[in-house]
Amino acid sequence: QTLSAKAAAALDKELMSTGAFSIDQLMELAGLSVSQAGISVYRVHPISRGPRILVAVGPGNNGGDGLVAARHLRHYGYQPTIYYPKRSKNDLYQRLAKQLEDLDIPFVDDFPTALRSTDHVVDAIFGFSFSGEVREPFPAVIQAMEDTEIPVTSVDAPSSWNIEGGPPSSGVGSSFHPQVLVSLTAPKPLVSFFKGRHFVGGRFVTPAIAKKYDLVLPEYEGIDQVVEVGPDGAKL
Repeated sequence: QTLSAKAAAALDKELMSTGAFSIDQLMELAGLSVSQAGISVYRVHPISRGPRILVAVGPGNNGGDGLVAARHLRHYGYQPTIYYPKRSKNDLYQRLAKQLEDLDIPFVDDFPTALRSTDHVVDAIFGFSFSGEVREPFPAVIQAMEDTEIPVTSVDAPSSWNIEGGPPSSGVGSSFHPQVLVSLTAPKPLVSFFKGRHFVGGRFVTPAIAKKYDLVLPEYEGIDQVVEVGPDGAKL
């Protein structure tokens, strides 16, 4: 079962109203899921494959998830680097960035150069609410992720993809196919176009909300915040 952009926005709103979650909490849970599924717990990129993680951060909530993931990764023993060219003036994002600075996590301005000296990339530029054109400086960043042989983990949606229609038919991102996707809360329709390893991180969704949105969520094991699913959404 997938969530449309409209339903995903409504579900997030409901989690923050009747569900009593703050946006800080949801971002923390999302970032934890990304760090656990995309790279850690020896699933996709164990630290033995290289500790350097480059996190490409956008200006919105998807970027906030990436900032949280970077903090968790640092505590796991990885060496994250942040590319965050359009910093938000929102207090929440400023606090997340300050937490990374306090951990001596470097922020870089040159994405292609940073890409040449990393072991894995986290794409946290645009999420499920993205629409329209990819604006500067992100076209070159998405192109670089498209061209690189370094594995990429995308947060909720490969950046530039349409939530319903998947990759654009031409231009920026049309050939961008990351190796890993972490769907937050529940998968979005674009997963039908995704061919890599797919994880779902939505352990915070209550049974009542899942029922309301007709979601059949996979069962999570032990203390895991994520579960790997196949093309049909079934747990692997």
